Amino acid sequence: MNKALKGLGIITTIAMLFVLIGGALVTKTGSGMGCGRSWPLCNGSIFPALTLESIIEWSHRFVSGTCGILVLALAIWSWKKIGHIRETKFLAIMSVVFLILQALLGAAAVVFGSSALVMALHFGISLVSFASVLLLTLLIFEAVSQKKVESFSIGKTMQFHIVGLMIYTYIVVYTGAYVRHTNSSLACPDFPLCSRLNSGIPVQFHEWVQMGHRIAATLLFLWIVIATLHAVRHYQHQKRMYWGWIISLILIVLQAVSGILVVLTRLDLGFALAHALFISCLFGILSYFLLLMVRYRQ
Repeated sequence: MNKALKGLGIITTIAMLFVLIGGALVTKTGSGMGCGRSWPLCNGSIFPALTLESIIEWSHRFVSGTCGILVLALAIWSWKKIGHIRETKFLAIMSVVFLILQALLGAAAVVFGSSALVMALHFGISLVSFASVLLLTLLIFEAVSQKKVESFSIGKTMQFHIVGLMIYTYIVVYTGAYVRHTNSSLACPDFPLCSRLNSGIPVQFHEWVQMGHRIAATLLFLWIVIATLHAVRHYQHQKRMYWGWIISLILIVLQAVSGILVVLTRLDLGFALAHALFISCLFGILSYFLLLMVRYRQ
């Protein structure tokens, strides 16, 4: 049972990552209408005529549907087997509820259309569901592990960094999604300023959207550097916190580099998908920090 439940947790977590990356792929390739206004069918058919857009959109729907079954199975099984752990039921409900919200929002956008403001929430909602599944999987591994749980003591300053960065990272994710859904990715084709044509000062709406995201992302980068330095100085003997922040710093560096390369390569698809992957992993680690904080705050 233990191995099977752990295996299901791993598979479901990876599947949720595929859903997140698949959603980014749909947006980046402009395949949102690859199946027309038809849902759950694709252009009114189970097996639609094959075009690049329909393949991408239909594949994303298939992966999302499969992931929905996996998340539901993981939530029910975890509830039964490790429901005695206080966070289990909450995370099980969160993973299912937010996956349903993500699916409904995507379906509504296909059938009825939606604004960029609303569609930018789509990735963020999926991110919360992914984080819930990840934490649920970590709880499963913790429950079946025979190792002694490491003692923790998380001070006020670290609590501030964890809570603040969780909220602020979600805001930055939203601004990035808004850049994509307003087609503002190349509104500022230069880096770090907006454009050599206007001395780097945004003028048009799309330029403000792009530069707003860059400023927000830069502040996120600096904040994580500060939090990591605090962890290195004060949490050397708490391995999960110490190495977690080191990994977070690596991820935010990779996130920044991939974001810059997206602009400089004029929306290279590989860099764009990597950009979505790195921020998803970072949010997952911050979510784990939040779980530890709730347990071990002073």
